[in-house]
Parts: sequence; C-alpha cells; structure tokens
Amino acid sequence: MKKFNFRKVLDGLTASSPVGSSGGGSGSGAGGGSVHPGGTAGAAGTPREEIQETLTSDYFQICKTVRHGFPYLPTALAFDPVQKILAIGTRTGAIRILGRPGVDCYCQHESGAAVLQLQFLINEGALVSACADDALHLWNLRQKRPAVLHSLKFNRERITYCHLPFQSKWLYVGTERGNTHIVNIESFILSGYVIMWNKAIELSTKTHPGPVVHLSDSPRDEGKLLIGYENGTIVFWDLRSKRADLRAYYDEAIHSVAWHHEGKQFMCSHSDGSLTLWNLKSPNRPFQTTIPHGKVQRDGKKPESCKPILKVEYKTCKNSEPFVIFSGGLSYDKPCRRPSLTIMHGKAITVLEMDHPIVDFLTLCETPYPNEFQEPYAVVVLLEKDLIVVDLTQSNFPIFENPYPIDIHESPVTCTEYFADCPPDLIPVLYSVGAKHKKQGYSNKEWPISGGAWNLGAQTYPEIIITGHADGSVKFWDASAITLQMLYKLKTSKVFEKQKVGEGKATAEIVEEDPFAIQMMYWCPESRIFCVAGVSAYVIVYKFSKHEVNTEIASLEVRLQCEVEDIITPEPETNPPFPDASSQLPSLKSLSGSTNTVACEGTMKDSIPCLSVKARPVRMPPGYQADLVIQLVWVDGEPPQQITSLAVNSAYGLVAFGNCSGLAVVDFMQKTVLLSMGTLDLYGSSDPYQRQPRSPRKSRQFAAGLTELSDSPVSLELERCKSPTSENRENSFSRSRSSSVSSIDRDSKEAITALYFMESFARKNDSAVSSCLWVGTGLGMVIILSLNLPASDDLRQSEPVVVSPSGTVLTLKGAVLTFACLDCMGTLTHRPYEVWRDPHSADDGDKTRKRKLVMHSPSSSQDMGDHQFAVICSEKQAKVFSLPSQTCLYVHNITETSFLLRADVVTLCNSVCLACFCANGHIMTLSLPSLRPLLDINYLPVTDMRIARTFCFTNEGQALYLSSPTEIQRLTYSQEMCDNLQDMLGDLFTPVETPEAQNRGFLKGLFGGSGQAFDREELFGEATAGKASRSLAQHIPGSGGIEGVRGAAGGVIGDLTRARIALDERGQKLGELDERTASMMASAEAFSKHAHEVMLKYKDKKWYQF
Repeated sequence: MKKFNFRKVLDGLTASSPVGSSGGGSGSGAGGGSVHPGGTAGAAGTPREEIQETLTSDYFQICKTVRHGFPYLPTALAFDPVQKILAIGTRTGAIRILGRPGVDCYCQHESGAAVLQLQFLINEGALVSACADDALHLWNLRQKRPAVLHSLKFNRERITYCHLPFQSKWLYVGTERGNTHIVNIESFILSGYVIMWNKAIELSTKTHPGPVVHLSDSPRDEGKLLIGYENGTIVFWDLRSKRADLRAYYDEAIHSVAWHHEGKQFMCSHSDGSLTLWNLKSPNRPFQTTIPHGKVQRDGKKPESCKPILKVEYKTCKNSEPFVIFSGGLSYDKPCRRPSLTIMHGKAITVLEMDHPIVDFLTLCETPYPNEFQEPYAVVVLLEKDLIVVDLTQSNFPIFENPYPIDIHESPVTCTEYFADCPPDLIPVLYSVGAKHKKQGYSNKEWPISGGAWNLGAQTYPEIIITGHADGSVKFWDASAITLQMLYKLKTSKVFEKQKVGEGKATAEIVEEDPFAIQMMYWCPESRIFCVAGVSAYVIVYKFSKHEVNTEIASLEVRLQCEVEDIITPEPETNPPFPDASSQLPSLKSLSGSTNTVACEGTMKDSIPCLSVKARPVRMPPGYQADLVIQLVWVDGEPPQQITSLAVNSAYGLVAFGNCSGLAVVDFMQKTVLLSMGTLDLYGSSDPYQRQPRSPRKSRQFAAGLTELSDSPVSLELERCKSPTSENRENSFSRSRSSSVSSIDRDSKEAITALYFMESFARKNDSAVSSCLWVGTGLGMVIILSLNLPASDDLRQSEPVVVSPSGTVLTLKGAVLTFACLDCMGTLTHRPYEVWRDPHSADDGDKTRKRKLVMHSPSSSQDMGDHQFAVICSEKQAKVFSLPSQTCLYVHNITETSFLLRADVVTLCNSVCLACFCANGHIMTLSLPSLRPLLDINYLPVTDMRIARTFCFTNEGQALYLSSPTEIQRLTYSQEMCDNLQDMLGDLFTPVETPEAQNRGFLKGLFGGSGQAFDREELFGEATAGKASRSLAQHIPGSGGIEGVRGAAGGVIGDLTRARIALDERGQKLGELDERTASMMASAEAFSKHAHEVMLKYKDKKWYQF
C-alpha cells in the first residue's frame, strides 16, 4: 500500500502559471506520471491528511465475461435432445451454446473460418464443428468455457456434409469430390475406409454426381448408409460388403433427405420445389412426387416449378399423421412473399411467414433414437436475425416466448451506457412498468431449450445497461449476475409529429435516414431523471412516474451560433446572466414536413427546428414521461450541428448540452433557456490565445449514418491512420483537428466535448464550494461556469438561475473527455441530486411537497473540507488539480501516437481509479489522485467504429462494447471478478440418463434387419481398414480445455506470479483428480476388454445356440 503526502508535494511546487507547461508524462513518479510544477500552495490548498491509495496492479486483470444478443451472421444449428442445449455457428467462426436462461456460452474458432455444420455427441458433453477451411474440431462442453480437444484439417478435399449416428464414435464426412471419409471421434484420426464416388455410382455413368449433400445411416440397419449427391443421385451403400445395395436417380438437384423412422422410406427435397418419397423396395422411381406450393395445371400436366426446398424433415407420430416440415418451396409468381416455413400435418398445410430469411431449422423430438416414433413437439427456426421456436403440440402453432436477449438489434444500436451497483429498487420498478407492454399470444408451454445449470454466483449487485437505437427507442436491461433481461422500452419518437411520406423530399439536399436516432444518453439513477440527445439536434428530458398522465409536451427552441456581436465583456463579475432571445421565438409548426432538408429555392431557413413537437395533449403511460423537449434551430440556412456533449443535474434543475457551435444551459424546472453562446464567447477575457470570434463555417452539414455507427462531426473521422493495429485507411481513427492547443486553424468550431455539474471551487479565492458547471472543449480547454441558484427551495420555481463565467480556464492536451471530483480524503464525490418523488403522485393533493436534495455524497456528508481534487482526462492526458488553488498536482501523458476513445472515473474495491480505452486497443487504469499506471493491456484492436462508439466502463471493474451489430460483449478489468468468473458462468453439461430404447419385440428384432450386430470398430478400425493417407488430412491436438487462460498482460510481471501462485494452490486438487481419472480410465479399459472378449465368444453363434 503506497502513501502519498500531499503537503510534501505542495511544498515542493514552484510558483508558475497553473496552465503552463503540460509536460512530464514519462519522467519521475510511478510508472510514468510525474508531479507537474504549477501553482503555489495556498492556505486553502494545503491538505491536512495523508491519502492512502489502496489500489495496486494486483487488483486488475482483463477477461471477457459473457456475450449477449443474437449470434451475428448465423450459418449452422444443432440440438442435443437429451441435454436439451442448442448450438449456433456463425460466418465469423463463432459458436454460441444456449440452454436454460443464464446458460449462454460463446466460443470462437481460432481460424475465424465460417462454421458449415455442427453435430452434438448426444449426451456426451461434446460437439463437432465443420468449418469452411475444411477443418473438423471436437469441442469439450464438460467445462464452463468449452475448448477444442482435437482438430482434423483436410488438405485435398473440401468438406460439404457430416453425419454422426447416435451413440457412435465414427463420423461420416462427405466432400465436394463426392467421396465419403470416416473419422474416429475419440482419436480424431481418419479411417482407411473410404467410399469413393466412382465406386458408389454405376460404372456406366459418365458424369460426376457432384458433392455429397446428405449422409445418414438407415434407422433399420446401421450397416447401411444413404448417400445423396447434388445432381439427384442417391446411393444406398452397404458398409460391410462395400458395395451399393441400390441406386436411385432423379432429374432435379437434391437439397436434403429425411428418413421415415421404420427405415423403409425416405423423402428428398429438390431444387424445383418438389418433394419425392422413395421406397427401398422399388428404387427405380419415387412412389410419390408432390410440389406442395405449385399450381395444379388444368390439363393434368405436372404442377409448375417453385423455388427450391432447401431442407425437409419427416417426423412420425404414434397417434396421428406424420409431420412434413420444410423451408422454401414457394411459387415464383409471388416475389414479394416473405421467407416461410411450411408444416404439413395430414391434409392440413400451414405456412409460417418469417421476418428474415431462414438459415436452418430443426425439429425437436421426444426420442433421440432414429428408429422409434419421433413424436415431434417443437421446431427451432434459425433466421438471419432472429431465433424462434414453434410449438407443434397446438393446432395453431404458436411460438414460444424467447427468454434470451436476442432482440438487442431490433433497431440498430447507436449508443450504450452501463451502470453497475445502482439503487436496488430500480430494477423491479422498471420491470413493473415494462411488463404492461409485453406481447400476448405465446405458447403456454415451457421454453424447450432448458439444458445446463446456472446459479446467481457471488456478485449480486444490481446492474443496468441502457441501449439507444436508430429508430429513437431506448431499452433498459437488467444486467445483474452476467445475465441480460429486458426491463423497459421507451420510444422517444412519440414526442414528435409523424413525418408524411415523401413530404419535402423533392427539394431536399440532405435527408436524414433515421431522424430520431439516439446519439447520447444521460441517466441519474438516484433521481430517475433521464435525458437523450437525438441526431436531429434535440434534447428530451424525461421524468419517471408510476401514473399515467395526459398532458402537453413543453418545448423550447435554442439558437446556437458564434457571432462577433455576442462577445462578452472582460469583467465576468459584472456580466449579465446572458438571457437568450431564442426562447421567445415563435413556434413555426407549419414547416413540420421539411425535416432535415435544405430548400433548393431561394428561401433560406432560419430559426426552424428539424422536427415538430406534438402540440396536442399526449397520453403518457407509466414509466418515463417527456418533461421538456429542447431543439436547436436552423441558423441562416445552415442546419444545427449535432450535439456532442450532454449533462443533467436534478438538484440544480438544469440541463446543459453543447456542439461545435457552442453551449446551451436550460432550466427544465422553469422551462427557460439560461445560456446560449458560442464556445469562444464563454472565455471572455480569459481566452489564453485571444482569438476573435467569427461565424461558423457553412459547409458542415448533418452527418448521417448513426445507424451504421459512423462518427459525429467532432468525434472520430477517417482522415489519417494513427492506429498501429489498423490494416487499411478505412479502419484507422483520428481526431478531426490537431490535438495541439496552439493550432487555431479550426478554433471557430471549437466543440464542447464534456460537461459536468458539481459542487466545486469556481475561483482561486473561493473559501467554500458552490454550484458549478465544468465545460471541456475539443481544444483541451476547461472553462468553469458559476451557477447562482435561488437560496431557498420555495423560490426555485420563480427566481431566475444565473449562469456566469468564473474566469477560471485550465488546459490539457487534446479534447476533454471526462471530469470527476474527489474530496480532501480522496473519495469520489457524488454529483448533487434530488431524491426521486413521483411527479404525478395521488397523495400530493394541492400542496407541493418540498424537494429533498442530496448535495454531497453520503461517504463525505459531514463536511467537504477546505479543498478538493478535480480529475480531468482528455484524449491525450490526465491531470489532477487541487482546488481552490488550481494547482496541477499530477499529470500523466497517456498516449502520444494515438488518442483515447473513452475515459471514466470508476469505483473498485471501495476505492477509485481512472479507466481509459485507447484507439490503439489498449485498456488502461490509473490510480487517483496520483495517476500511477495500474494496468495497460493491448486488448481490443479497434477494427470497427462500432467498438469506438459503444465502449463504456462502469463501477466494480466492468465494461462493455458492441462486438457486432447484434451482440454486446461484456468484460471485466477486476482481478477478483476474473477469479470468480468460473462460479458465475453456467454449466453446459449436466449428468442426464440417456433414455432407454423402446422394446422392439422378439419378431421385430428377428426379422427387422441386422442393425444391432453391426460392429463399426471392426469395420473402420486400423486392423481391418488400414491407415488413411497422411497427405489427406492433418491431425492437430487442441488446447485440451485449459481454463483460466486470460489476456496477455502487456509487460506486467505480476500476472506470471499470480498464475504461479494459483497453480500451486490448485496443484494438490489437480493431483487428486488425476489419480481418480487414471483409476477410472483403467477400470473402463478393463471393462471394455472384457466386453470385447464376451462379444467375440458369442459372435458366430446363432440365437438358438445360446
């Protein structure tokens, strides 16, 4: 534990300007931070206490925890009918394994090759994946984080289809050349037994049959293999005699094949939309051919062709007609019809239309045995952007209510916020108002994918994730205990009038695709005030109420621009409170249709907002209700710039927001604009560079494309490569202006990049804290504005709030990202807030209750002390100032060659630190207040703008980002959580007895085929079949499932030490486990040997000789 004596630090400081040199990032101090020589240690700035910093590098480690959402670009589907778990493979080489709610596992192939097919080893706790790079992988699911046990890479042939019979250890692999290979699942070695395509087809056939599209063993006889070739050839291969029992030909390409459970018939689906039913006794032609969706011709001709039936499943029932379920096959004359799944049950045909194309589907059946009545009860349908399960037990085929959070991407996510350890009453309150809007009509049965086991784990503090979306919706999610469940959905677009289709488009120069897209969100969990900034330059303030209300929506219009006439006087003390005329502007409702457009005629738009707020009273259901809408207006034909920063304070009753033109402060209690100024005007005489304000350039227009998560005008731009991890210019990130404060090429567009309300010392000679607004700009300037609030709560609604510059200006390198305030003990000071009360509560009566304000954080409620520390972080460096002396105590230059995308001051283990995410992929944490580096790991290359826009840190060592357009990836930077992660994750495999096969009866066993006596080991083993060619496939041993391997710690030796200690601690347990495992293996081997001897003894005896 390291102690810092601030008195000694301050005594050694020299008297120089507080905004002087900002150097010293690589010199003395712990890990690169150094004491900045600035300011004098006045009486008010001399700490009387030593601050103990409890956090060390041992507290930090990074690992991914869990991934939520729908698997991006899905390609394959598999289900274990005994374990009842589902696996989904994707185009990016990922596998998601889902069980009961809470059991959700993500694993990734190292190659990143697309997953072609997945096959469970049913009830064995293992999964085989076949990938587009012609590799097979065996995954061990008997651990919480699955790992590859074996891989087999085919060198000369491309894999097209795999089949693993139930309770078999031999995997059939079909290839593009038409050959069929056999792989031993236990050793992952190729058998010498190969079914060559030229042996399978008739010798007289002159053409190649095409790739293998289907493989399955007969339900009646495991020694017979059905091989389907793309061109329509079907071969029934006898594995023992190594010859074809029968061959069938059809003149349309085959897409899939399905058996009847008795093994006498099978069904094929074809490229012309037809289904053919074949009998093994008469293979010359199908005994039944149907085109289910084809129109019947009047003259008795064959029905017209339809779209291909990509997959068919043929499932039998004991007490009813069989189910025939297929995807595709619709007629060509209806091009607008949506993708559909057809269910044929007897004579009834039901077509289920889907919202997205069907990738794959599976029928869930009561039995895992293929030779029994299947008794289907549900169909899992994997769509390109959704997963649905249809209940087959009810005649109207309802769908099951999906318990997984797979609708995160219902509308594209544009921004995220993450709150750990928030007030515990929020989750039930949000759930209660959200539950009233749930859809009806779901199946009343239990969700059928119910495998695995999951418990709450040790960390049970409440967590909430908020996602903002392109359609203006906001979703609140319960993220406690590494799960995710939707609580409440808010539609912000409801405050605006609907746009008429096509209105204003004829004369449009620019049209925003998603005018309601959420750009920023600000939430105060204690007061329940919620605020959003939209892409069309508006801010909406929401208050939470449990009661429905009918009311008009209050709205204000703000004009933000910087002109020479607006320049403020040099004496800030005598300055007026900057009233703004735009709050009295007439509301021009007649132009509601021309949203986000610039007229091409001579008329210039001015003082018009981009959208029109509803003028009539609006019914607002319980939950978040719009209290005030603030819109920026057009100025001299130029559309308003997008909002770049946002802050709200419920105790002050103020909302502040800024863009590249300037800053606006609005009193949402009195519904008045307090301040609307250009950025340069905020400095007054305090501007260290004495720049002249000038009108903003008129070339900048709306930056569309929030849907695709592109950046805002002042944020990231793809101008020049600065990220060493980037491979091309499109993936590089850079700021839109030089980070040097001396560069004033674009300072007329100095954006407001950070805002923070706090109780602070506004000026050097202040003896007590007062209400302040800290303003950070894109050029690294920090301006402190004083807020003069009415003295008593009774006067708050009537007396004006005065906002005035304090004259204090601080500087950093690069755009300012975040602020925080520590008290004299080094404890994080909570922002002031008003304790929530229902604005429409019935027990209020006529009297208005007094507001209950919490001005200081509970931890330091006695007295703020005579000084505090201000933590300011920019995209290049972090500084800690002592207030009111404004002495820069510490400075740490975080990066020279890159820049920060996100920085947050967070609490961890009852202490506080600064967490940073850099554009070069590094995640860093710094101690506070001394800014010692505690963690620096090159963890996440920023390959996509989505990561840059959605990454956020929160308390207790948690963070998240959008890893794909449909998935949220959560990670932790806390060593404690990394250590406890195994306890929090769900178990994929649980011990379940395999159901017994039905008693087949004596006569059925005698005359129903010789399937039971088929010995694959003898046929495919090395002794009989020999070895496969070494050049055909290469065996690659897997990692074997070593758990706990975490991200490489960039040069931190402590990780090795921790790993060594952990290994020592667990060594004894592993030794005991090894001994037990060896003993079990020896006993299993002895049993296997004995069973083999018994089998050989009775092998050639007839049944009557026993």
